[in-house]
Amino acid sequence: MLTAISTAFHRGSWGMWPILFTSVVTIAIIVERAVYLFRASVDKDKLLALLKSQVMSGNVQGAIKVCSGNPTPMTRIVQAGLMKFNKSDDEVQAAMDEAALRELPKINARTPYLAMTANFAVMAGLLGTIAGMIHSFGSVGSDEGGNKASELANGIAEALNCTAFGIGTSLVGLLGFSLLQGKTTHVVDDINEVTVQVVNLVTSHRAQMQPSA
Repeated sequence: MLTAISTAFHRGSWGMWPILFTSVVTIAIIVERAVYLFRASVDKDKLLALLKSQVMSGNVQGAIKVCSGNPTPMTRIVQAGLMKFNKSDDEVQAAMDEAALRELPKINARTPYLAMTANFAVMAGLLGTIAGMIHSFGSVGSDEGGNKASELANGIAEALNCTAFGIGTSLVGLLGFSLLQGKTTHVVDDINEVTVQVVNLVTSHRAQMQPSA
């Protein structure tokens, strides 16, 4: 199979190189984002249970340690609010909002580029195919001898390799974009849910929470 792919790549001529570059960029983004989002994921139910047990017992430092012991975007946002537990409700919320402004762009970073690389791969494939067909028709038109129909068919078949590779790269990019966008939305939704619950938890148990606990 690798031999067939290599042969098709070389037959596609120069048009294959921008597609190859795009495929490398696409795969790199998918791998990097998948690793980041996997590490950014937190079992929200387990985290909330741990935070509730600490906060309801008045041990705010224990709740902060729970967050610092598992550094993720969610726990860093929650920790920012817990650090302001003895301030007003607005200050607690503001601290979380400020932390969210730092963390959320990191979660959404680079994934939208996959839509761009997917479109670029298709366009690059079409450009390579059109250039190849122009070359094939030009060669057949200037060749007075030989089997023109056979030469034209072979030329078009080789030119279509660019389209095939471009569409293949585009499919990988679109699939990666869809999966990563879904995971990103899930992570952001969990953060929003947990931060709201933590704010409510802090404000309702502030009297029990002592700085020296």
